[in-house]
Amino acid sequence: MTRNEFFGAHDPRQLEIWQKATIGIAGAGGLGSNIAIALTRAGIGRLIIADFDLVSPSNLNRQQYFMDQIGEPKVEALRHNLERISPYTRIDIYQDKIDPSNLSLIYSDAQIMLEAFDLADQKAMLLEAWTAKYPERHLIAASGLAGVGSGENIKIEHYGKLHIIGDGISELSPGISPVSARVAIVAAMQANLCLELLLKESQ
Repeated sequence: MTRNEFFGAHDPRQLEIWQKATIGIAGAGGLGSNIAIALTRAGIGRLIIADFDLVSPSNLNRQQYFMDQIGEPKVEALRHNLERISPYTRIDIYQDKIDPSNLSLIYSDAQIMLEAFDLADQKAMLLEAWTAKYPERHLIAASGLAGVGSGENIKIEHYGKLHIIGDGISELSPGISPVSARVAIVAAMQANLCLELLLKESQ
């Protein structure tokens, strides 16, 4: 299979931009694994993915893993799955918990960061650390994606280089579960915005 065969329907100019891009993904769970697959299929040249966790049975209902990967580090399992999809994306992985002390060591090459954490305190930490270290680089974050219901209330809010996707409200609670369809909607919107920003930045 050649590159031209794999990306046969892609616009050559857009593909060239995406193939030259390096994108960071913080977290390899429901958001992160879905984002990574979307960006790999689109043709992003390099992904940097960090997550300290292992694949567990409860992950399989919304994350891009398989039963035979239970117990494996998420980043290793995800890299394996991405490499099965396309040989045209370099996947760099780190089995680490992200904090302000290692953020720039891991993601120094990332042109755009995609936040894919579960917990609010992790999201806040990444937002503060990234915007302080790289105020000139885009950060695409997620807020409010639990449950089911209309996708029309999932919006994109822009604050300069910070972009937040979600309904801004729904959180995990009794009766509100992390459901794969809504998680995938937000992840796809994050990936789509990333691709759009790369094209705009190249103009």
